[in-house]
Amino acid sequence: MAEINRKSIHFRFYDNRQKYLLFVNTCSEKWAIANRVGIELPKLQIFPPALRIFDAGLGDGTVLTRVMRHTHKLFPNVPFYIVGKEISLEDIRLTLQKLPDRFYEHPSTVFVVTNMLYSEATTLTPRSAKGKAELNWREIPLTGNSTHDFEEQISGIESDLADGWQVELDEKTGNPKYVKPSVFILYRKDHQVLLDNIIPRPGKISKEYNLIIASQPFRLGAPINLKIKSVLCPLAKSLAPGGRMITIQSYGNDPGMEIIRQIWPNEDPFIHNRFLLLELLRAEITQKDLYFSPGSDAQSLFKYVMHTLPSEVQESIGTSTLMAAWNAAVYVSQIEEGRLEMIMQNPKYLDVTADILKKRRGLWFNDESFIISRRRKK
Repeated sequence: MAEINRKSIHFRFYDNRQKYLLFVNTCSEKWAIANRVGIELPKLQIFPPALRIFDAGLGDGTVLTRVMRHTHKLFPNVPFYIVGKEISLEDIRLTLQKLPDRFYEHPSTVFVVTNMLYSEATTLTPRSAKGKAELNWREIPLTGNSTHDFEEQISGIESDLADGWQVELDEKTGNPKYVKPSVFILYRKDHQVLLDNIIPRPGKISKEYNLIIASQPFRLGAPINLKIKSVLCPLAKSLAPGGRMITIQSYGNDPGMEIIRQIWPNEDPFIHNRFLLLELLRAEITQKDLYFSPGSDAQSLFKYVMHTLPSEVQESIGTSTLMAAWNAAVYVSQIEEGRLEMIMQNPKYLDVTADILKKRRGLWFNDESFIISRRRKK
C-alpha cells in the first residue's frame, strides 16, 4: 500500500495494492467500523478549544470521513482538530480526495496528515535528532468557499506529497518506514483567525485527544510486545480526560475463516484477542486514570459483508465474485503471497470458495472492538 524502494524482497500480502483495493471496494468493513466508532461519539467529554481526533491508520479515509460527518451532526459548532497517520502515499491521496465536502460543511476544521511512527505521530515530533532536522512541515491554507475551490488546491499539492511520503524497507523487519518525517496541515484560510490557537506549530502541538481510532493498527501475526509497546501504549497515553480510544481487529469464527480452514486446516491467525491485549496493556501502563474495557461479545463483536446480489451466490457463481471472495478471505487472514502462489496453482481454492458461498448464502467476517478510556474531568 506504499511506494517502496525495494533493496531486498520482502513481498507481503498487505503490500499488494490490487488486493487491498479489491477488498475495500467489495466489502463493507470501512462502513461497519465507522458505525461502531459512532457509538462512542456521544460519550466523549470535550473541552475548548476543539474536539481532537487521532486516526492511527487512515487507509483510504473512508472510516475517518464518515466519522467526521457523524461528528459534525453531533457537534456542528465545535472546531475540529484531526490528525491522521498513514505511510501509504496512495491512501493519503484517496483520503484528501474525500476532504473538500468536509471543509465545506464544517469550515472550522484543521486536518493534519503525517507519516510518523505511532510514538511520534500524536505529538507530530520525531524522536531522533536526524528526524527533527529533516522534518518536512507544510501549512496549507485553503482559499475560496466551495468544494471545487478546495478540490483544486488539494489536488495541486500531490507533487509535494510524493516527495514527503517516500518510504524504504527496514532491513531487519521488511516493514516500510518513512525516508523523512512529514506533516501537512490543511485548513480554511477564511477561518484562520478562529483556528489560530488550534493550528499546530513546532513547539505548540496538542498532545491529547478526545477520540483515538485504532482500526487494524497492526498485523495479526506481529509480536504481541510490538502491539503493546509500539502501538497501543503510546496511543492510550495520548487520551485526554474523558477521551476514548477504540481499537478494532479481525476476530474470525466466520465464513471467511471457513474458506481458509478448508485450505489450511491448522491456520489460526487471530492469536491475540482483546482480553489478552488489554491484560498486557494494563500491566504496561502506570497511569491510574485509564480504564480498559473489553466488553461482552454482544458489545464488542460486529460483522461486515462482501457485497453480492442474491443471484450471485446461487447455483452458478461468476469467477469475479469467487475471486473477490477468495481475496477477501486471504486478506483478512493475512496469508502471505508466497503461500498463496502455491495454492492458486490448483483451482481447488475456487471450488472451496464457491461451496462456502452457497452454503452461507454469501460471505461475511467478524471484527472485535475494545475501549480504553480516561477518567472524566469533574
